[in-house]
Amino acid sequence: MSSAILEVHELTTKYITRFKEDVYAVDHVSLKVEPGKSVGIAGESGCGKSTLALSLMGYYFPPLHYTSGDIIINGHRITDMKPDDVRKNILGNEVAYIPQSAMNALNPTQKVIHFIEDVIQAHHPQTTKKEIYELARERFEMLGLPATVLQKYAVELSGGMKQRTVIATSVILSPKVLIADEPSSALDVTSQKMVIKMLMDMMERGIIQALIFITHELPLLYHVTDDIMVMYAGQIVEKGTSDEIVFDPIHPYSKALMGSIIVPEAGLRDVKLTAIPGTPPNLKNPPSGCRFAERCPLAMPHCRVGNIPLQDIGGGRSYRCIIPEEDLRKAYHHAG
Repeated sequence: MSSAILEVHELTTKYITRFKEDVYAVDHVSLKVEPGKSVGIAGESGCGKSTLALSLMGYYFPPLHYTSGDIIINGHRITDMKPDDVRKNILGNEVAYIPQSAMNALNPTQKVIHFIEDVIQAHHPQTTKKEIYELARERFEMLGLPATVLQKYAVELSGGMKQRTVIATSVILSPKVLIADEPSSALDVTSQKMVIKMLMDMMERGIIQALIFITHELPLLYHVTDDIMVMYAGQIVEKGTSDEIVFDPIHPYSKALMGSIIVPEAGLRDVKLTAIPGTPPNLKNPPSGCRFAERCPLAMPHCRVGNIPLQDIGGGRSYRCIIPEEDLRKAYHHAG
């Protein structure tokens, strides 16, 4: 029996446009998250990261549709469950989500405590308002937020405070898995540090058992996650530990992504900045072969043919490319 708290097997989900076109934003994605572990998902905007986050929770509302694959959260196969059962028994209890633009997620007409009451009573209607307040006060103070926040409206909170309030509210029922979608974007550096520390504290205190952290800032994941998955055009193109992906990427896209960002880490400061040419493919009609081929400096004619599978090279490391690992490394060495 697997010890993973979250298992995903060959998950495929799509959007159906108003012209009845299929857009496969998540294409045969597999992953496992063990208790006590954090996994990062990185990639450019539009690569499918946020769609994957929604898909992992079984949050399928048109135009997003489930196509195939399995999702198992803490023993629950949610792909076999009815939407109402997922909403009542899984969301909030087993898995929680911090959306992009979380600072705008609070209802401006409600005090924070009333928002929390709605969340808890939707799952546990027998809970009294006094019990909810005590739970919320204890949880907020545990995460470094003063209890006075509970009696405030969103307009009375700073951007960083709003973000931390949304996070604390998301985990009020102690979900097993927390999916954080760009939780530190649009914040100043100080607020980013506070949000990241808050996420780490929740893991250490056992409020959550596993974390999935989504961002386009690949180096940020080095400080937050144990493992990283790099996503491109709906597919996972590389998996490995945070050290491996940040300091020793194999796939040309991972390599290019690292080379396009200024990072402070020792060993990467002298890396020459390079732009990634071109744009990602249109997923209404994805190209055959490697989806990165049109932008890849190492692409060859046979890179554009057939299906390119993930190559498992041992130790939990894999990459989606037909070029042998040693040849890729030689090419990188000669390039610079």
